[in-house]
Amino acid sequence: MSQLSNDQIRQNVRSRYKEIALQPVEVSSCCSPAAASSSCCGSPGTSADLSLQLGYSGEELTAAPEGANLGLGCGNPQAIAELIPGEVVLDLGSGGGFDCFLAARQVGETGRVIGVDMTPEMISRARHNATNGGYLNTEFRLGEIEHLPVADGTVDVIISNCVINLSPAKQEVFDEAYRVLRSGGRLAIADVITTADLPAEIKEDLDRMYSGCISGASSVEEIKVMLAKSGFSEVHVEPKEESRSFIKDWVTGSNVEQYIASAVIKAIKP
Repeated sequence: MSQLSNDQIRQNVRSRYKEIALQPVEVSSCCSPAAASSSCCGSPGTSADLSLQLGYSGEELTAAPEGANLGLGCGNPQAIAELIPGEVVLDLGSGGGFDCFLAARQVGETGRVIGVDMTPEMISRARHNATNGGYLNTEFRLGEIEHLPVADGTVDVIISNCVINLSPAKQEVFDEAYRVLRSGGRLAIADVITTADLPAEIKEDLDRMYSGCISGASSVEEIKVMLAKSGFSEVHVEPKEESRSFIKDWVTGSNVEQYIASAVIKAIKP
């Protein structure tokens, strides 16, 4: 994988998520036949089944517009974001808009939610979902999370769900997150981290393992170092051991759960 450029990696990831975005609503799951082993993926089942494993409530699942929940996450950033009415929230890698719509309910009419995704088909799907759901305080912008289409110091909270691991330039992602946050702003991220060195066959498998949210993962210490370098304080990275129960099904027979886990990542911009 070291021989591939960052743009080649991004194009591969974008292609995979384009396939998922174009699936009909009734089969929109990262584990549906068309998308099997092409994305972050829980055990086989519907998107709702997968999201319940990740910590979403039944009420949250029914609140979002149909087709917004693509079952692509590895946690529930809403559970750690502690959103309050009036805040501006930015979702890195917003997909079909599921987490954005849940955040929009929490920040209310006086708040605002911005979703950024690099896949045009995902942006189109999210905008369609926003229109169908009547979400007037939510917008979706096409862009890379390493180069956010967001002004300096305009965001209160950044959320993200199993996306930053897909970036080949993670330091740039955290630098950009720091730039767009206001002083006192915070990160509330769910992502995968490595808990042991990845075998070569996993590291070098771009199609299944990188775009599948596995081989691009960083260690706890690497994430802490990057966040500190960007300027963040009060950095916490907490692996969730229970996540291995669904991670084991992401790529059948690979034993990836021995090497990665989902984690809660939190930090503050001083």
